[in-house]
Amino acid sequence: MRRFLPLLVLAVLAVAGFVLLRGFGWHSLARHQGQLLGWAGAHPVLSAALFVATYIATAALSLPQGALLTVAGGWLFGTLLGCGLTVIGATAGASILLVVVRSAFAETLNRHRGRIPPRLQTRLARDGFSYLLALRLVPLFPFWVVNLAAAVAGTRLRVFAPATLLGIVPASLVLSSIGAGVGGILAQGGTPDLSVLFSARILWPLLGLALLSLAPVLWRRRPGADG
Repeated sequence: MRRFLPLLVLAVLAVAGFVLLRGFGWHSLARHQGQLLGWAGAHPVLSAALFVATYIATAALSLPQGALLTVAGGWLFGTLLGCGLTVIGATAGASILLVVVRSAFAETLNRHRGRIPPRLQTRLARDGFSYLLALRLVPLFPFWVVNLAAAVAGTRLRVFAPATLLGIVPASLVLSSIGAGVGGILAQGGTPDLSVLFSARILWPLLGLALLSLAPVLWRRRPGADG
């Protein structure tokens, strides 16, 4: 039974995600934005908890609505609170996915991990936090791909969770700030332009942060350093 428990958790999240995200999109947000804002204002704690639960299901199932949800969080709760709720939900959902994949497919992962050169395995174990943080900071790498890569590499949860938490903050903050001003755009029948996340003024600073997160790795690999 323990072997199938992770898959059961994923199945429950799949049902929850289907129920919560059915019909969810820009047009549905525009159509119901008055009711949604009113309900969130009248029930701030419950609406925040429901948002986090929805994001957990979305991240755990690698659903494509992550960016849309992040923008919706900024729209419903403001930039800072929306970003905070997004980061909590995304980190929790990704952590659940990591545990499920490692538990349910342990034998398969071990076989693939055996193909990784021992020297590289040592580096991943030692510098996994820096590598994962760098990947999280750059929005060019899909969230779910990084999750699965971490599972294959054998990244431990105590490394995976904090690196994910810190790494997704900048991009989440940008999308949440877009959401904070999206009401007028939706009211006019438009959709927000999320390509700003990949513009030079956003992407270059994120690449700089990613490089900075790799500083400990680069320092250890300098000429004359051990390992």
